[in-house]
This record gives sequence, C-alpha cells and structure tokens, in this order.
Amino acid sequence: MATNSKPSVQEFEKLGAFYLGKKLTDAGETSEDLILYDSKDLTTHAAIIGMTGSGKTGLGIGLIEEAALDHIPVIALDPKGDLGNLLLTFPNLAGADFEPWIDPRAAAERGQTPGEYAKATARLWRDGLARWGQTPKRIAALRNAADMAIYTPGSSTGVPLSVLREFSAPPAELIADKDLYRERVQATATGLLTLLDIDADPVSSPAHILLTNILDQTWQQGRSLDLAGLIAAVQEPGFKRIGVMDLDMFYPPKERFALAMQLNNLLAAPGFAAWMEGPALDIDRLLFGETGKPRVSVLSIAHLSDAERMFFVTMLLTGLLAWMRQQPGSGSLRAILYMDEVFGYLPPVANPPSKRLFLTLLKQARAFGLGLVLSTQNPVDLDYKALSNTGTWFIGRLQTERDKARVRDGLLGAAGGDRFDSADLDTCLSGLGKRRFLLHNVHENEPVLFETRWVMSYLAGPLTRDQIARLSTAQSAEKTAAETPATSHMASASARQHGSRPVLPPDIRQVFIPVSTEPDHGQKLVYYPRLITAGEIGYRNQRLQVHEDRPFMMATEPDDDTGIVDWGNATGLALNPADLDTRSDPDAEFAELPACLAKPKNYPKWEKELRRWIRKDRPLTLYRSPVLKQISKPGEPERDFRIRLQQIGNERRDLKVAKLRERYERKVAVQEERLRRAE
Repeated sequence: MATNSKPSVQEFEKLGAFYLGKKLTDAGETSEDLILYDSKDLTTHAAIIGMTGSGKTGLGIGLIEEAALDHIPVIALDPKGDLGNLLLTFPNLAGADFEPWIDPRAAAERGQTPGEYAKATARLWRDGLARWGQTPKRIAALRNAADMAIYTPGSSTGVPLSVLREFSAPPAELIADKDLYRERVQATATGLLTLLDIDADPVSSPAHILLTNILDQTWQQGRSLDLAGLIAAVQEPGFKRIGVMDLDMFYPPKERFALAMQLNNLLAAPGFAAWMEGPALDIDRLLFGETGKPRVSVLSIAHLSDAERMFFVTMLLTGLLAWMRQQPGSGSLRAILYMDEVFGYLPPVANPPSKRLFLTLLKQARAFGLGLVLSTQNPVDLDYKALSNTGTWFIGRLQTERDKARVRDGLLGAAGGDRFDSADLDTCLSGLGKRRFLLHNVHENEPVLFETRWVMSYLAGPLTRDQIARLSTAQSAEKTAAETPATSHMASASARQHGSRPVLPPDIRQVFIPVSTEPDHGQKLVYYPRLITAGEIGYRNQRLQVHEDRPFMMATEPDDDTGIVDWGNATGLALNPADLDTRSDPDAEFAELPACLAKPKNYPKWEKELRRWIRKDRPLTLYRSPVLKQISKPGEPERDFRIRLQQIGNERRDLKVAKLRERYERKVAVQEERLRRAE
C-alpha cells in the first residue's frame, strides 16, 4: 500500500495497485493522498468488518472493481443481493441508463418523475466520480476488462447453476491426492445431507459414512453418479460391509430406505429442477471465459433457504479447493473469493460444513495466489482465531461496545496486531463515520485511516428477482461445450436395407461400438458399417522440448463406389480400443455393408493414406508470446495459455514494482538521513 499526493489514477492501472480511497488527516479531513493497495497483499486475505450503513458493501464493490481492472477474476458470494450492483455500470452516465434501476418511491418522495430523478442520480454519480479523479473512460475500461454475470443457483431468475445434475467423478490427479480426494468425498456427502437437514458428522453419522463409501467406490471406478443413481445405490450400495461390520447391521435396509425416500423427495420436489439447470458448477469457467478473459461471477444466494445456502457454499468451496490445488504456486494474486456476509459460515464455536473448508483455504490459498475477502456486519459471530493470519483488516463503524470489544480483541490477536495500543484503538474505532475505515495491513509499517472512493457501479441496493431477471436477459448465456458421444447407431445419409450380421474375411477385424442408449420399446438396434481407425500420433521437437503422444480413434464411411475416404470428415470417438466390443447385440439388425469394406486389400491402402493425412493435416499447434517469451505446452488450449500469460505478466510486474520501490526507498532513506544530520 502507498499514499501518493495528487497522482493521476490512470498512472496506477498497470502497477497492480487497487485505488481504494483517500487518506484522512489527523483532523479527520479527507486529504488528496490516494490509498493504493498492492494487489499481491491480498494473497494473505482480508476481512471487512462494519455495521449496516458503514459503507462496507461500497468498499467491497470498489475492491472488486479494482481487481477487474487489473484483470484479476473474482467469484463473489452474495447472500444479501447487493453485489449484483456490479453490473450497473454506465460509461455514458446518462439518466436513461439509470432510470430502469432507480426506486420510483424515492423519486415520488422528492416530488420528481422517475426520469427527473434518474437524471439527478446520473449527475450525482458523474460529480462523485469526478471528485475522486475518475472519468467515464474508467467505467468503460472496467466493462472491457472483465465479463460480469449474475448466477442464481436453485433458480432460473438469473443464470442458473447446475449443482445436482450429477456428482461428477474427480479427475485422476485429484484422486491421486489422498487428502484432497478425501475432502471432496466428505464435503459432497456433508453438503447433500445438510440440504436434507440430516446430521452430517463424518464420524458418527451412519448416513454420512454410507454416502462417502458409495461416492468413493463409484469415483474410484471413474464413474459419475446422478441423484437417481445415488438413490438406487443407497438401497443397494454394491458392497456388503462397512469397515468390519455387515452393511445391514451397520445401516439396516429399513433405515436406508428412509434415507432413499428423503433423497427421492428432494428429486421430486417442484423446485428441484432449478438445481439441475444451467452450466455446471465449474470454478474455472466462473473465473475465466471461453477465450481466457477474466470474469466477475456474482453468485446470488439471497433467495435460498439457510440449508440450501450452506449446501451451495459447501459445494462451491469444495470445487474451489480442488481448482486451487491444480494451479502452480504463485506469489502474485491469481483470483479472489469474496463473500459479502460470512455470518454463520465461520462461527467461533459451531462447526458447519463450510467452516472446515474456509479454514483450509485461509491456511493454504496464499501459496496458490488465491485471496479471500470475508465481509461481515456481525463481528461477534466470527472465529477470529481462523482470521489470525489474515493480513489485511478493513474496520468500519461498529454498532455496540460489544462489537468494538470483539473486533479489538480479534485485531490485537491477529498478525501485526502488536502495533496497536488498546486505548488508541478504542478511540479510533469510536470516531469512525460512514465510508471511513481503519486499514491494517501487515505488509505496511503502520495502520491508516481512509475514506473509500466513489464506486463506478450504481448502488441501487439489493436487487429484486425481477431486476436480476432483467439483467440476465442482457447477459450472453454461457455455452457448455460437450463432446459428441460415440454411438452405435451412426445413421447414414442414405437409407440402407437392414439384415443380419455381415460375414467378413478373417483378415478384417470386426468390432462394435458400445451401445450408449438402449432402444425404446418396439424399436430395433441397428449397426451401421464404418471404417474404424485408431493409433497414436507422436510429436517430437528437441528445441521446443516437445515429446507428445496423442491417441486417437475415428470412424468414417468410404465412398460406396470408389472406396475413397475423406479423412477430414471422420468422426472422432471418445473411446479406447479396449472399449470396443467383439460381440454384437443378439437382437440387433445390420445395415448393408459397402463392398469396399469387405476387401482386405483396401485396408493397407487406407492406412498409407491415413499416415499421409496425419502428417499433413494433424499438426501440433503451439502458441507463442514474443513479449513474455513463452510457448504454450502441448495440448494447452489458447484460452488456458492466455490465462497463464496473464499470471506470468502479473508476477513479473509485481517483481519489477518491488525492485523499483526498494531502489527508491534506499534513496529516500539516504536523503532523510542527510536532512537529519543537517538539523
């Protein structure tokens, strides 16, 4: 953090400095010294504490705006509905932009029409931004720097998030990490049981132990499980013992049936469908768009019940932990998790499912460049021991002496808290007004009092469901990419006669693609002939350190008359050779076989053609950044390469800033020593 006298705000957009406000003088006046918070300091996390009306939400929104301008993605948990205001940014600052979002009752109280009130609000925002050195261009830059969206899990009001469509099997590397895998299994079971209002103690709850065993068995086999499959597995788990005890003795069938009924009631509930709609709860997609552009994803959970909120937060934190562990270590800020009200999720005594996950993140996220910002207006119900290593504290106006005492004790016990005198701290906390905060940052020499800057987002207050729906219509629906599944009924463009299985020469191997969908009653399964090709493509380049082998499998249909194969139109199959069946379905029918596929001499010719086509048309594409002197890894998508480049750029920038600061600090120290001697 630094304070600077009258610098241009724009000068600091490149330096990883968050413009949060202006320093207060000893007399309590707002000075012209800007508070510029180093983004990398947020890797040690931050707490924002203040009563209703203290300006806490405005500070949080301002911090998120700065992160977006710095190309830092943010996941913002919004239990109150205020953070949707981040989408209300209007570069033109015109009354017409504000009018749909103003409160008509406020206009009536002032004796104004909605249009007049909207124009007055636009002027207020323009003047307020100008006083804090911000222009409409900065609003435009904010909108261009990051994509923003409001997600509403369990509701189709905004962009829904699919949380219960299926319990997807974790990737192999996550399963290999025993600690992380155990956390994923336990958190998934805990979150689901919390949604059912069932005791979710991992040690004493039979329901929890049963679900973790079912999930473990299924995921270890590489299979995903939807809720219907989980209901069936609860009744017939596929194993006979839990530990050393017989399953029926440990968890009798009658009790398992009762648990299955509760899960079934959840599945049959009218509102349950909303939990299965929309894109999957994918942390990477919440943080970055299709092209690698950073995102600010507001997850609005104000409409959910307490149990539903706890379930969703638990699933989100579980996914965030898994994503975090897959990232390389970094000393620069990579992403932010912001929670606008942490009350009930990190209590001092109770142990809700979210608490253990928050504790793990607070301890481990720093090494991966993930910063947590936890905000609350309930300072009494907060585990300050959990926040003992939090590097930054923003403390605003507090309501009661009890609140002040709890915050004082927490701050004095936190990292760097020994800098405070208890009496001075009491005086300071008692004198705080609206939008005024005490900033304690362990990376700086001393705490500072400051006033928050005017935010660029229009603070319309908590958004209603109708307002969220209106905003969502303007958001582009996120497209979920799904690989075309391999099927055994790849229909031909031309109708063929159906008959029995063709007889082929022994030199031609005949295999069958596994059936992915059973035919409906009264329908027949039909196999269509295709030329199947499989193998491995090897890419080697010593200079670029490329040593890559890529398996492939394709299906194509040669021309009936000429036998010519158009390899470019072949269909990729997400299968391994071992997945192919050697026996067909006994009740299936077979389409007519082209004559060219029955001639063994064609196959060596097709193999040579395939090799030529692979050499010509299946190159390994690598991306290069001349500025950062980086080359993408084999198989690394352009999107992921761009995300990695952004992080490398941030790390190099932070290193240069640190060196520059150290250089000038030495010079300043020399000059100060000379002045001291001259005196």
